[in-house]
Amino acid sequence: MTEQRINPLDRDFGAGALLRFAFPTIFMMVFMGMYTIVDTVFISRLVGTEALSAVNIVCPVIYATVGLATMLATGGGAIIGRRMGEGDDRGARSAFSLLALCCVALSALIALLGLSFLDPLVRALGASEILAPYCRDYLGVLLLCTPFNMLQVLFQNLLVTAGRPGLGFGLTLAAGCTNAVLDFVFMGPLKMGIMGAAIATGLGYSIPAVAGLLVFMKKRGSLYFCRPTWEGRVLAEACLNGSSEMVSQLATALTTFLFNIQMIKLAGEAGVAAVTVMLYTQFLMSTLYIGFSMGVAPIISFNYGSGNTRRQKRVFGTCLRFIGLSSLAIFALTMIGAPVLSAIFAAPGSTVYQLSRAGFRLFGYSFLASGINIFTSAMFTALSNGKLSAGLSFTRTFGFTTIGLLLLPRLWGVDGLWLAVPIAEGLTVIAALVLLWRGRKRYGYL
Repeated sequence: MTEQRINPLDRDFGAGALLRFAFPTIFMMVFMGMYTIVDTVFISRLVGTEALSAVNIVCPVIYATVGLATMLATGGGAIIGRRMGEGDDRGARSAFSLLALCCVALSALIALLGLSFLDPLVRALGASEILAPYCRDYLGVLLLCTPFNMLQVLFQNLLVTAGRPGLGFGLTLAAGCTNAVLDFVFMGPLKMGIMGAAIATGLGYSIPAVAGLLVFMKKRGSLYFCRPTWEGRVLAEACLNGSSEMVSQLATALTTFLFNIQMIKLAGEAGVAAVTVMLYTQFLMSTLYIGFSMGVAPIISFNYGSGNTRRQKRVFGTCLRFIGLSSLAIFALTMIGAPVLSAIFAAPGSTVYQLSRAGFRLFGYSFLASGINIFTSAMFTALSNGKLSAGLSFTRTFGFTTIGLLLLPRLWGVDGLWLAVPIAEGLTVIAALVLLWRGRKRYGYL
């Protein structure tokens, strides 16, 4: 007799039910952003702003690694969700198991190559003689922890697809608290410097990674590990479909690199520290949109697979209202709270404080448009249209943002650097709205 399970995605989500379903993922991502901010605050206060600058110098490597894991997670999650919507639970489990194996193999390769070429890598990232020792200590430890990092990204995404977003939040909460406590212990009483921060971060990665392995080994619910069938097309489709998220992370790596190179010319190491403040705060604010998009993506994939356009339209309408209201709220918070946000990282009156406070007044306009851009890209990934999603992400980041970072500082100096992202987001939102309008009949969300 075939075992029948009720899929938690197979129901009619009203506005309240949708937000309740997405809330654990939203809270999980916001909390991740918060403990990332806590990490940088501890580094700035307990080690120094030069160490803070070093963190931003090596961030492109971390972004690229997370991008690969996110590509497998979101692209594969769309395939898994679609198969579940079609009633093919066995195929969904096989695809999931195959993606997990590939994630482990890829992460081991990245760690080996990165550690083998650590010094050339640090120099290529633009580290000055002052910052290079900090960069080597921090990046070396995090490269060792690459398998934990990539697996925790994979499991945090796919716990949502498995209909267990609350568990993903709980694991993230445990990881964040562990990271924050160990940050204080390692950099405070134990005086381990920036290497202590990296070790704390790596141990934080390990909690969702190890717990996720244990959870998915148990044959509970619709999604768990099984002996996978080799399907090259699944990997190809996952990579293609998740390429927008990969593009976003690679672009973040590139734009961080360009921010660092441009700012060190304009304002030295203090300027790089101010960039770190700005970009980490941007990450925190964007986690609301990212978490919401991750939370609703499995529902969108399931409705698409089952062909239920009535449910899809209702979900889409709720999503647009949430994104619009939250964008206005985050913009207002950034404009009002710029002095407080700057003072968290640097002493009032310092060069880093003055640069970041002025930057928030310009950079904050990006939050009016970034929400709809993030959601639109994630939605097309959930609808298995990775090409469209990747095209939007590429235009937003490699296109508009990169060009802005290269050209605007020549016109307006530091102000031009801060304006590059808001202008890029504003131009991208026009393209996003056009794509949403054109795809309304094909995907049935309007």
